[in-house]
Amino acid sequence: MATTDDHTRLGHAAALATPTERRRMVVIVNPYATTVSDRLKNLVVAALQGRYEVQAIDTAAKDHATELARAAAGAGVDVVVAFGGDGTLNEVANGLAGTDTPLTTLPGGSANVFCKMLGIPGDIVDATEHLLRIADDFTPRRVDLATVNGRRFAFSAGMGLDAAVVERVDAHPKLKARYGPKYFTAAAVSTFSRRYVVNPPRLEIEVDGRPMRSGVSVFVQNGAPYTYFGDIPIHVADESRLDSGLLAGATMCRARLTDMPSIAYRAFSARGRITRAKAVEGFHDAQVVVARSADGSPMPLQVDGDYIGTFAEARFEVTPGGLTVVS
Repeated sequence: MATTDDHTRLGHAAALATPTERRRMVVIVNPYATTVSDRLKNLVVAALQGRYEVQAIDTAAKDHATELARAAAGAGVDVVVAFGGDGTLNEVANGLAGTDTPLTTLPGGSANVFCKMLGIPGDIVDATEHLLRIADDFTPRRVDLATVNGRRFAFSAGMGLDAAVVERVDAHPKLKARYGPKYFTAAAVSTFSRRYVVNPPRLEIEVDGRPMRSGVSVFVQNGAPYTYFGDIPIHVADESRLDSGLLAGATMCRARLTDMPSIAYRAFSARGRITRAKAVEGFHDAQVVVARSADGSPMPLQVDGDYIGTFAEARFEVTPGGLTVVS
């Protein structure tokens, strides 16, 4: 949550911004994101006005950010900012996919994974100052954009256990906003205990047509890390890069209580590799990953940390250079 000191620092940033030729910027704001408030939004916009011609628009419903981003690109603006969490970022990326309009981001959610992957600070004041600085070195670049069942994602997607956890967390947005990573942990323990200890639903996995070991969850990455727990990166497939043109990830092959400590340690460790755990099989340099429910029952699916529904089959692909970013 933004503090009084943050508001003061943003005021200083606005005062220090020197006039220059201003690019047209649309800031798409999720007013319900974890750390976003009207006062914070107004201070951020005031600071950015020193270097950009800024229009800030609040989202009003699910997928509204996609519509706003698509309209901004059609109007020829110079840059679109996703100000919210990774769900907002995902919607904006879907709206800008395949265009030359660059995307950048300001942290307003609980994890802000893509923001950190682009090298933008996780602190809102530092991130605002970062966007002011790049006005003098405005260098858009292309990164890859992945898809699953027609829905694009910027950095990661999953089916099975991790998506079931995301489904539970997204169903309680107030608890998610209040407790952040602690609530994710509680939801993970509860979901695992209720649905994955005895006779868990299983997935059959193929990578570029090659069968993998079946499992209870598949993690697919378009960049590394897979996600963050607060400021701690969670590693699954370190081979993944935003500009590789390929996917990487892993299958969690079983869900035994005795496997969880090793998997958790490797996920949080900078040196440990989760794909070396006995219960995990990794993959990399993939173009197509297909996950199917073993019994045909629909299973939960998440993209960029947002639950999007249940599916009996998920097909993950990647479009090299499908998104323009600036950071």
